[in-house]
Amino acid sequence: MRLTHLPTGIVISCQDEKSQLKNRDKAMKVLRARLYALKQKEQHEAEAAVRKNQVGSGDRSEKIRTYNFPQGRVTDHRIGLDLYKIWDIMDGDLQELTEALQKAEETEKLIRA
Repeated sequence: MRLTHLPTGIVISCQDEKSQLKNRDKAMKVLRARLYALKQKEQHEAEAAVRKNQVGSGDRSEKIRTYNFPQGRVTDHRIGLDLYKIWDIMDGDLQELTEALQKAEETEKLIRA
């Protein structure tokens, strides 16, 4: 018995039994198992791709912000902002930083639209 799944091109051959019906049933079970494994592999790869996009590579080039205490500087690498107010920022005065980030996000949305 030889089965071919046309959408995927998977070919299953089975000659274990003397009966063609039993061979067909066995081949169908093997085909179902292979299709299920293929579907699981595709889902796993899709999830891995999403996870990789969220996490990134972890390289130093992906850093978001640098706190340089000797110079009293905070640099946000996403928008190229340097603020020489590290102690104010460490005390919770994030107003200037958040406003700059919001403005950069609005600009990016306008560019995309």
